[in-house]
Amino acid sequence: MTPSAEKRIRDVFADAGCIGWLHARRIGTPGGGASSPDISVDGDDLVVTASVYKLPLLVALCRAFDAGTLSPTATVRVNPADCTPGPTGVSMFRDPVVMSWRDLALSMMTVSDNAAADLVLGGVGLDGIEKVLADLCLTRTRVVGGTADSHRKLVIDSRAHTTAEAFAALADNDDAWTVSAYDPSYASATTPREMTALLDAIWTDRAVSPVQGNFIRQVMAAQVWQHRIRSGFPYADVTVAGKTGTIGAIRNEAAVVTFPGEIPVAVAVFTRAARADPLLPVVDQAIGRAAQIAVSELRSGRIH
Repeated sequence: MTPSAEKRIRDVFADAGCIGWLHARRIGTPGGGASSPDISVDGDDLVVTASVYKLPLLVALCRAFDAGTLSPTATVRVNPADCTPGPTGVSMFRDPVVMSWRDLALSMMTVSDNAAADLVLGGVGLDGIEKVLADLCLTRTRVVGGTADSHRKLVIDSRAHTTAEAFAALADNDDAWTVSAYDPSYASATTPREMTALLDAIWTDRAVSPVQGNFIRQVMAAQVWQHRIRSGFPYADVTVAGKTGTIGAIRNEAAVVTFPGEIPVAVAVFTRAARADPLLPVVDQAIGRAAQIAVSELRSGRIH
């Protein structure tokens, strides 16, 4: 990476009032050393995944489909009253529904459905995710639990009585809460480099079978959130397949950007803002801008 590109990326984060970490690589090329054709801005630092953990969870589910231990079309009865709270997905429903495992996965990824994710986690178990991480040599990535687990910890850390109270405290800029949700030593964590390695394994069909790999790629391309990495690529013929993650001051996304006729580029951007406001569009846009700089640098041929 040219020094100017790294400086521009760091300046984007600074101007948005956040700390940022980034890694990008072309699909099918190594991204593990100083001479690698990749871009790294503190890409080996541990960062909090937030809902980006749903990506290795989806891989674990698709491996269960491949192994035959779960059927994609087998159904699960979901009662919203028993679900993990969340602003999207089945926890917002009024009535019980029956969904297939693959439709739960679709909701988990496209609208970041927390309740669906916890149901999927119950189906594959933490050991299923750990097997994925071990097989793909993602030695620094750790998933310590699902969304319900993180909510329980947040209630304790913020000395609240309910999840709603905990999130209200988390969004209060006048209170400097020290919560485990912000600490990669305690929360589910990864590095930007390991997330682009996972994306590379998915896009090259090393993570799961080609059939399930195609399913994952289609699901990620259908994500509804367009305000982060996608905002850096507002072109109809460019595909952005990603997964966002958000909790308090944490805003992330890992995605694959594909220009027509070109090698796709995996890019992972993780941020922690100086403020914890529920809406911080300037940080969301910074994620897109940083990704655009990194992808353009790789596409330009200056990285060999």
